[in-house]
Amino acid sequence: MLISTCKRVEPLIRGCTSANSKIRTQFQLVKVVNIAIVVLVFKGGVRKMKYRKLGNTGLIVSSVALGTMQFGGKMNMGNLGQDDTTRMVKLALDGGINFIDTADVYSLGESETLVGNALKGVRSEIVLATKVRLPMSGNFNRSGATRVNIMREVEASLRRLQTDYIDLYQIHGWDSNTPLEETLRTLDDLVRQGKVRYIGLSNFLSWQAATAVMLQDQLGLEKYVTAQMYYSLVGRGLEYEFQSFAEYHNIGILVWSPLAGGFLSGKYTRANPAPGGTRFAEAGNFVPFDREMGYRVVDVLKEVANRHEATPARVALAWVLGRTAVSSVIIAARRPEQLEDNIRAVDLQLSGDEVRRLDAASDPGVPYPKWMVLQLDTAEDPRSKVLYPERYEEGDTWTDLRQTRWSA
Repeated sequence: MLISTCKRVEPLIRGCTSANSKIRTQFQLVKVVNIAIVVLVFKGGVRKMKYRKLGNTGLIVSSVALGTMQFGGKMNMGNLGQDDTTRMVKLALDGGINFIDTADVYSLGESETLVGNALKGVRSEIVLATKVRLPMSGNFNRSGATRVNIMREVEASLRRLQTDYIDLYQIHGWDSNTPLEETLRTLDDLVRQGKVRYIGLSNFLSWQAATAVMLQDQLGLEKYVTAQMYYSLVGRGLEYEFQSFAEYHNIGILVWSPLAGGFLSGKYTRANPAPGGTRFAEAGNFVPFDREMGYRVVDVLKEVANRHEATPARVALAWVLGRTAVSSVIIAARRPEQLEDNIRAVDLQLSGDEVRRLDAASDPGVPYPKWMVLQLDTAEDPRSKVLYPERYEEGDTWTDLRQTRWSA
């Protein structure tokens, strides 16, 4: 799907064709509910892409986004050059992806440069996101969420990406050394200047994100609309607090590393650990998790995958796509066949039993105070059962630990 010949890239396209692509592609609207679906008709068959709103905005993005950490040679995360980058970007667009996420720090700007080159002629037809905050050199003032650094880095990102605006500009992490108001006012200025359309956060604690949102509201500043966070079957810490925070404030979660650095591809077992040179061997420790629990999850992934004639990776992605408050899941494959398989996760519908099995295998437990909040608000408050009876019928509510009469 080379989208440069289409007037707009939206799930509401009817009869839009791509004459530039070697494979002729036609879009047809088949359904519009909470998630819109576009059918991509290829010579080799039919593939569906699904689309969602980007947080609490009117912007529509593909359910899976193309990640770009593997583009460039300075992070040892893929080392893909320009030809490979262009090929992967084209494949993503052909598969219906209209959302690409990068960062200034990925290979110290090289990833943005490669992406900018790959998007020549189609940049205005896609949603482009990048990030700022992490060190770009040995100069300590070229780091952080300060006004000076953000203003300098946004200009650098615009040059490398060969664009005059960024659709989503994200703060890559909390900055304890910079006043929060300084960061938020700077981001607001960028939106008002037209250099940035929307703003997002990444890798914040719940209280940090909540404080930022409240301050934005208090000062009348542009609000965060997304939160890019790590989430996977072996990393479910997001469920403790942040997920419910995002849902309450209508902040869309953008999931990074949904395959836990490649571990959930199912290639690695207790007897066959990741060899040197693989993505997981290179970066797996960056997303720490209990290995034995991980192997149990992979066992279930393989069982479910066999039922669907799918790969474990596709099942793991489908599980994340079904979680609350998720706007898009970022996939960062290094090979074309991996990217094609990842995209197909949007078509995979897991049964309730399969989701429960995956939940059980990956269950991290419920820490305090979340279990107490659920006990008081879900199990012991009779109003919840009256207002939301369907939740109790589906068995998704908290089990009453005190066996109060309301839970009967």
